[in-house]
Amino acid sequence: MNHKKGFNKLNRNASHRKALLRNMATVLFKHERIVTTKAKAIEVRRVAEKMITRAKEDNVHNRRVVGEKIADQGILAKLFTDIAPRMKERNGGYTRILKIGFRDQDAASMVVLELVDHKLEEKKADKKKSADKSKKVEPKTASKAKKPDVEPKEKAEPKVKAEPKAKAEPKAKAAPKAKKAAEPVQPKSAE
Repeated sequence: MNHKKGFNKLNRNASHRKALLRNMATVLFKHERIVTTKAKAIEVRRVAEKMITRAKEDNVHNRRVVGEKIADQGILAKLFTDIAPRMKERNGGYTRILKIGFRDQDAASMVVLELVDHKLEEKKADKKKSADKSKKVEPKTASKAKKPDVEPKEKAEPKVKAEPKAKAEPKAKAAPKAKKAAEPVQPKSAE
């Protein structure tokens, strides 16, 4: 039987397809989330999940096998030391594909390919919460600090606005005025 032997050629020759899948798998491990077309995501998923399965057992042989496909040593180290240990209890299914709609230009089906344990929302939510807490704390402390310093006399006095500064006239206008001043002024006759 010839079942489960086929794959999507993605309309590319062998070397281009191999480079595409390697690069997309590397970017997936780097950012733990990528946006791509559905066809590419399905093919990258096959490659990436096999790499993660290899990386779950950290030894020299597996590092060399996966290292053939991932050129970046930093990403390779992240795969073996960070991503694979998180997936230790999981038996396959390390990635998920979420549909996000169709691309405007060619109506290609776009998806998000991400690692299952990727926590994008919590990281942003934690940052927002910490920023909100610091914002809430700062005004309270600032308002408390201002109250003892402010006296009733200062509140009663109206604030004086600074007078607007006179605008410097452009040089082109200044030159004709100088000529007029140089000309002798003739007194007007009272008739």
